[in-house]
Amino acid sequence: MKSILYLVCFLSFSNLANSQIAYSPQDVAKWKQAFQSFHTQTDLPFAQLVVQTGKTWIGTPYVAHTLDKQPTEQLVVNLKELDCTTYVESMLAMGMALKEKDSSFQNYTNHLQQIRYRNGEVNGYGSRLHYFSDWLYENEKQGNLKVITDQLGGKPVPKPINFMSTHRAAYPALKSDEYFTQISQIEKEINTRTLLYIPKSEVSKIESKLKEGDIIAITTSIKGLDVVHVGFAVVQDKRIHLLHASLDEKKVVISKKPLAEYLLGNKNQAGIMVARVTQ
Repeated sequence: MKSILYLVCFLSFSNLANSQIAYSPQDVAKWKQAFQSFHTQTDLPFAQLVVQTGKTWIGTPYVAHTLDKQPTEQLVVNLKELDCTTYVESMLAMGMALKEKDSSFQNYTNHLQQIRYRNGEVNGYGSRLHYFSDWLYENEKQGNLKVITDQLGGKPVPKPINFMSTHRAAYPALKSDEYFTQISQIEKEINTRTLLYIPKSEVSKIESKLKEGDIIAITTSIKGLDVVHVGFAVVQDKRIHLLHASLDEKKVVISKKPLAEYLLGNKNQAGIMVARVTQ
């Protein structure tokens, strides 16, 4: 996810909506294909539209860390290879563009940029929403979602968030003192907020309150880090599963196990934050 949870690769460059964007003709074609497939289903509830669209990307290869290979920060569009965060971002942006019944690639990329960057502006490495709890906070401010972890009985995350600044060598961009200072300041801001999560031992108790299309952000026991994985809740055999770009399976999948059991089988996964899309 972003530098923390792995990101997409870029293929070519163009100028759209006054910012440099990395994409390929195949990405444009994939967006056009998705629009043609779903433009008659735009009356579906937004969450359902996102899930139905997202399922068509099952089998898409998982590719990690590729955003940070760029020499400068740019909006990257890659619908051929996804990680967990870019999958969620891409499907949300696609759902928004479909709801507007606007087939232009620029409209899709406008939404993607608004979702991925603070205030929707690409302005260097620090403008990208690297920490997913920060991503949730900013997207809630924009009206894209509502964080409902508190309504589900969430408990405070028992640690400060500072993984990036305390692991500076792991992030090439943080060789820059300017970017390091920006990230450190963002961490301080995050730590003024009350972050809540549902411990994984309690997820089965609140499973009936989850809905298809809810964004499931998986928290971690790793020191200084908030979230290690993300996907969408989907119903399968009357249980909540996770629709996600899987690092283990190297592709977009629906988890074989229900979410509650999936979490219990992962040592470093502590629990979940939950957000409900509001379009």
